[in-house]
Amino acid sequence: MDDTSPGSEKRRYHHGDLPAALLEAALRVLVRDGLAGVGLRAIAREAGVSHTAPKHHFGDLANLLSELAALGFQRLAAALFEATDACEDNARRRRMVAKTYVHFAAQNPELFGLMFRNEIISLANQNLLNAMRHALFMMARSVSSEAGDGQAAMDDEAAMRITVAWAYLHGLATLLIDKRLNGLAKASSFGTAPALVESVLEKVTLTIQLPRNTPG
Repeated sequence: MDDTSPGSEKRRYHHGDLPAALLEAALRVLVRDGLAGVGLRAIAREAGVSHTAPKHHFGDLANLLSELAALGFQRLAAALFEATDACEDNARRRRMVAKTYVHFAAQNPELFGLMFRNEIISLANQNLLNAMRHALFMMARSVSSEAGDGQAAMDDEAAMRITVAWAYLHGLATLLIDKRLNGLAKASSFGTAPALVESVLEKVTLTIQLPRNTPG
């Protein structure tokens, strides 16, 4: 018999932060069952708490998934910081940003996919908006010193450089996750898509040179 009486949630969940535990449970369900298998009851079962706990703490599934996406961006930002904190050379910093972004995506494909599903998550969630801005502009500052924190204005050339660099990294990560590079890898000496991507990340720079405007 499921114990949902007052106080039962506290008895079943003995330690730690319940909202954080629910997010970790949601991530396990997402990885195991895919997005279609993620529901409030499934998350509650995974966390070992009453079925009302996720709704009590997050309101609805959309908000819970938005918080989970925010957790993904927080982890991406932490990975970017760890990879670049000791870099004194700008070229190495850009290379480490590129590798970290793609590696994070490849190692967390379900979470990475959720982070960019705007029809499921909500940018009205302030935690998500802040986490996304922090992670992406940490990456952008490695491409252009004018990236700032995403709040202040930047010149058009900086915006274009950042757009091209982000599109390159995101596209490469998506191709790898979706297994679209397997044919190319097998047709070459690389053999596997991860080996092909690693070589690309090692040899292709994030320094984006835009054509200068010339008088008409």
